[in-house]
Amino acid sequence: MKSQLEDSSSLLSTLDWVVFAATLLLTFSFVIFGEYKKRRLHLKQDAELLDLILMGRQLTLPFFIATLVATWYGGIFGVTKIAFEKGIYNFVTQGLFWYIAYIIFALFLVNRVGHYQALTLPDLVGKMFGRKSMYIAAGFNFFNVLPIAYAISLGLFGQTLFGGSLIFNMSIGVGITVLYSFFGGFRAVVYSDLIQFFVMCLGVFLVLFFSVYHYGGLDFLQANLPSTHFEATGGEGLATTLVWGFIALSTLVDPNFYQRCFAARSTKVARKGILISTGVWLCFDICTTFGAMYARALIPEADSSSAYLTYALQLLPDGLRGFMLAGILATILSTLDSYLFLAGTTVSFDLAPARIKNLPWAHHLGILLVGLLAILLATIFEGNIKSVWKTLGSYSASCLLLPVMAGHLFPGKIRDNQFVIACFLGIIGTTLWRHSTRTGFAGEIDELYIGLLSTICGLLLYPVIMKLTKKLNSHPH
Repeated sequence: MKSQLEDSSSLLSTLDWVVFAATLLLTFSFVIFGEYKKRRLHLKQDAELLDLILMGRQLTLPFFIATLVATWYGGIFGVTKIAFEKGIYNFVTQGLFWYIAYIIFALFLVNRVGHYQALTLPDLVGKMFGRKSMYIAAGFNFFNVLPIAYAISLGLFGQTLFGGSLIFNMSIGVGITVLYSFFGGFRAVVYSDLIQFFVMCLGVFLVLFFSVYHYGGLDFLQANLPSTHFEATGGEGLATTLVWGFIALSTLVDPNFYQRCFAARSTKVARKGILISTGVWLCFDICTTFGAMYARALIPEADSSSAYLTYALQLLPDGLRGFMLAGILATILSTLDSYLFLAGTTVSFDLAPARIKNLPWAHHLGILLVGLLAILLATIFEGNIKSVWKTLGSYSASCLLLPVMAGHLFPGKIRDNQFVIACFLGIIGTTLWRHSTRTGFAGEIDELYIGLLSTICGLLLYPVIMKLTKKLNSHPH
């Protein structure tokens, strides 16, 4: 097999391009259909906002599963890069840890968040703790859903097929996604995710199926890959591996999960939908992990960032190459448009001044600003998807996770100021440790652990400090 990127587009036949274009047209037609369905409802202003953000809380089980699964896997170039370099370590860090978080969310959080009748995660936090906490959560929410990794993925996809610079391909891809994200609101996102769900799942399955068919199963991989590719830690230390476990727990404060639970027709639909989605993700992760491992075994000299796509294009027959290509693009777009929509909602609903809040043009402006910022930050991260996930995930897990979970476990016990102070201490601790010069044992301690410790200190010490302050004020002499 060849590994040069410039060979990729030449592998595509006319049939491949026809299948690829037809799949994209079908996806975009569902976006238009979502807008059409919305216009036929003739909603009043308050109902129109609910439909824009949450599809009127009418999300049924099939749509719930399709949109949740499709939204969660836009970083396919990131996970296949990790699998290419480290094997089943990817399945552990990007799969197994996350399944645990999904199940916790389904079994313990869905009922708790349902009765708040919130529209967004910051809105929920505001109802749980107070107005200051809402703005802090909105800030975290905004950076958590900035689609940096998915802008990079889209850029790598275009670069692999057509050449050119990463930033040029990102700009074109994100620009097109921003334009179609203006239409239909969350309803359009859900309808397009339905098509993207089937295409992306079938696409990665085909890669694994033809790999096993042509080259054999596990024996082939064991004979052609380093032994560390079959170790759970992938040659990394246990502490480094466990960091991804805490990052996975950031799912418990992930706005995509909350939005879809808020939009579900009932808590039963949300709970069952998450559990079924977890089974789908398990199958998807098996396909992408082992598909990337086949790529490493057959084209080890390939660029790990795009090796999976290059391998798939060389593996599949005419027609299926185009379909798989559409599947990978669908995987990216389904997440990118959801994140653009959520970040735009954060700007226009959670952070905007009252006089422009909820206006459609404000939401469109928010989406546009998010797209531009995602491209800018993608260049700062130099196209490294793993670094994006690690950085943003560390802040979300270390600063926001514990205060929100404490609020769920002890309703009414966490004060507004307590939440704010705990989050700020988490930010300070994470940032200082991240940029400090460390050697020896300290060099092995990840910034996420320091952030968690700082946040815990904020939560526990606040009541003590308030009691001491109250005592001192009552006895001034």
